[in-house]
Amino acid sequence: MKESLDFIYKEQKELTKFGGIAALLGWDQMTYMPTQGAAERSDQISLISRLSHERFTSDKLWDHVRKLASPANLEKLEKKDRAVVLRLEKDIEKSRKVPSDFVEKMAKITTIAYTAWQEAREKSKFTLFALHLEKIVELEKEYCGFINLPGPEYNSLLDDYEEGMTVEKLKKEFDYIKPQLIDILEKITSSDIYNKQQNFDKKFDVEKQREICNLIIKKMNLPKEQSRLDVSTHPFTTSMGNDDVRITTNFEHENPLFSFLSTVHEGGHALYELGLPQGDFKDTVISDSPSLGLHESQSRFWENMIARNKHFWKYFYPVFEKISPEQFKDIDLDTWYRHVNQVRPSLIRVEADELTYCLHVILRFELELALIDGEIKVSELPGFWNGKMDELLGVTPKNDKEGVLQDMHWSGGSFGYFPTYAIGTIYASQMFKQLSGEKPDIIEEIEQGDFTSILAWLREHVHKYGCLMTADEIIENTCGEGLNSKVFIEYLKDKYYSLYEV
Repeated sequence: MKESLDFIYKEQKELTKFGGIAALLGWDQMTYMPTQGAAERSDQISLISRLSHERFTSDKLWDHVRKLASPANLEKLEKKDRAVVLRLEKDIEKSRKVPSDFVEKMAKITTIAYTAWQEAREKSKFTLFALHLEKIVELEKEYCGFINLPGPEYNSLLDDYEEGMTVEKLKKEFDYIKPQLIDILEKITSSDIYNKQQNFDKKFDVEKQREICNLIIKKMNLPKEQSRLDVSTHPFTTSMGNDDVRITTNFEHENPLFSFLSTVHEGGHALYELGLPQGDFKDTVISDSPSLGLHESQSRFWENMIARNKHFWKYFYPVFEKISPEQFKDIDLDTWYRHVNQVRPSLIRVEADELTYCLHVILRFELELALIDGEIKVSELPGFWNGKMDELLGVTPKNDKEGVLQDMHWSGGSFGYFPTYAIGTIYASQMFKQLSGEKPDIIEEIEQGDFTSILAWLREHVHKYGCLMTADEIIENTCGEGLNSKVFIEYLKDKYYSLYEV
């Protein structure tokens, strides 16, 4: 058994390094790579993707894992080794269903598609991206055939990001929150306060925005020696290793809240990456998040539960005021807080207010499901997108850039990813309710700009488990129950009915 254990740990360590190399190539592509480097970069990423897949699904590794996973051997293993072996067995069994040449092909096509998406978005012309997306959708359907989980094909995509989640379970949650969100929105938009509210038109130059963004990640206790902040078209987080996590923001918007909140959001992801199990589990399948929904809960927790909280602004409003006094000379704290939490149905998901955000996610889920089921064609996406925007939010994009081309996810083949944003948002509300109950004095710490104990609580209740449990098990262990959309809706009603005096 020792030979097998030594082998599986050695392979995992080297595969972790492969993953770090691929992450570095992807990060560079989205930040500093010259645009004409896309073709060669696609070859590089597809090669390392194929090599990683072949190594992970090799007969040799599989034989060692199966030997260790046999009932006779499994019971002899130490607890930590047993956890690694069982997780490896499950992951490899699934990966072995997918041919290496398919992995290479998908990596190549999506790398090129990302550059095409960037150009299409810049020119606001969906047709420049449509052919690439058609290829990706066909590959996604092919992938579903390899995995072949019971039920709708989309289940095989969902499971990659949220293990155990199905269309049936997700529809149940969305069928509850969708009418609730629309009802709350209708009540708010009918209120006097809503009809009198004005857009915030203050503008910050890039350097002032950058100063504020660097300050917030320092306050969040994101170690400078283990992270860095850069700029990309679409903000994201990626990890090259245990001590190297990269986040990006975007300063295109002169309103400082976009870069600020996106930095907080990505900072939440980064803190989770740095808090995943090390020690015995370093460079193993356990040192990872069990789901994208749980990962997203960390970013949404910091963005919504903390950075949109009034107590947060008792500390940070004076900071904004000091950095840019001219913009705040006629604004008090209450006015600013209302602006931060202003409800206004909008076109762009990443700019959406806290109330309407999940409607943007539901829209994407419904379109993805229809694409995979063959109910709509890629060429029809802009029309269906605009129709659903009008149905759910009462706004209609004027062009493709502010509509169907706004997100990068489909260019990367990330079908099944979008629902995790809503799942994570619900999880975040459950965590904050639990944290507030356990630590009533947390409000005072937030007012002082001290987030040390909040991070310590997340480390203890979420980060340290990695893949030792499923996401729902971690939430149930922390909050006393699994995914519960009712907590999220109650949170929204308490906050926004008060803000809008509904």
